[in-house]
Amino acid sequence: MPPEHAEVQVRAGTEADLEALTDIYNHYVRETPITFDTTVFTPEERRSWLRSHPEDGPHRLLVAQDVRFVDTNPAVGILGYATSSPFRPKAAYSTSVEVSVYCAPAAAGRGIGTLLYKALFEALESEDVHRAYAGVALPNEASVRLHTRFGFRHVGTYEEVGRKFGRYWDVAWYERPMNI
Repeated sequence: MPPEHAEVQVRAGTEADLEALTDIYNHYVRETPITFDTTVFTPEERRSWLRSHPEDGPHRLLVAQDVRFVDTNPAVGILGYATSSPFRPKAAYSTSVEVSVYCAPAAAGRGIGTLLYKALFEALESEDVHRAYAGVALPNEASVRLHTRFGFRHVGTYEEVGRKFGRYWDVAWYERPMNI
């Protein structure tokens, strides 16, 4: 682990993390077009989302945590999270996942997203996953760079597909082969 990440642990997300994870996501709901959700969530409203990501299998939830808080309070010091979720609900899509990463505002730009994606893709290596997909609301150069660094290639852009904050936003789609 690089020295700048010596105090960061990546682990599976748990119910104890729900409030912190909800707070991180709600920041992006309120402040950015990165997610097209427009209403903040309560932790209870996000519980089914958390439970849909078990510790193993193709649909994971990994959290990055400042290790200084691991023993005292595991729900404190959450720096971000990454997920792999079903790409689409139909059975033939089962070997494809949609991935995303969200960092706590104070942790942005510290390499936490890179650390999370590295751990997520390593975890998925042993799963029956053929392709990973990511949607990036534009503009978002940091996310484009992150996905490109992990071997994603741009496969298309939906123009003006979502409306938030009184304007329309494009979403670029990226694809990454898995288990190659």
